[in-house]
Amino acid sequence: MNATADRNSRPLNLDQAEAEKFNAQAARWWDPEGDFKPLHDINGPRVEYIVERVSLPDSQVVDVGCGGGILSESLAAQGARVTGIDAAGKALAVARMHLAGTGLEVDYRQITAEELAAEQAEAFDIVCCLELLEHVPDPASTVAACAALCRPGGDVFFSTINRSARSWAMAIAGAEYVLGLLPRGTHRYDRLIRPAELAAACRDAGLEVRDISGISYNPFSRTVRVGGKPAVNYLLHATRPE
Repeated sequence: MNATADRNSRPLNLDQAEAEKFNAQAARWWDPEGDFKPLHDINGPRVEYIVERVSLPDSQVVDVGCGGGILSESLAAQGARVTGIDAAGKALAVARMHLAGTGLEVDYRQITAEELAAEQAEAFDIVCCLELLEHVPDPASTVAACAALCRPGGDVFFSTINRSARSWAMAIAGAEYVLGLLPRGTHRYDRLIRPAELAAACRDAGLEVRDISGISYNPFSRTVRVGGKPAVNYLLHATRPE
């Protein structure tokens, strides 16, 4: 496992190379025409998916793997009380800088989901972990940490990429090497996660899966549709039983 160690020499579920990769891209987080253009395009539909299933105003929400804060700010704008966490310190610095001009409030912290779960178990009404699982060495550990962060009766949302030939062709070969929508090396095929694998990890963590919906993205029209089969990108909604 490619991981670092924390202050107590316990293994962190962190790939330092992945953190540095996102640190290197930090300054471009908020450029809607730059490296994170697809993330800007899919952010609105992802927020709509969440809003359709939960009540955000005054809810305690944690955005796990928040990066530069695109989702965190959107959730805060919906009235949620948001904590954004990430291992990439430079990305968090960009998130804090952008937040300063918005009038919104987000508590950004450089910490892993596992570390935060040890500090604040069952502290959040809603846990969001979008586009992170495919970047950590042990995604099941992150799923378990998200379940631990969620209060009984709360909701957990994941989004990631299916491991399939179509995903390799579209999300890696097409998006990174042909169209240049993402920097080359953004995703590793062996770290992509099949929906059945993610659902099993959720059940193992004590969560109940409520929905799995595909995300279809047209890079030419920059249109997004949520729904249908999880052929490439997909969202998963789960709840923690009372």
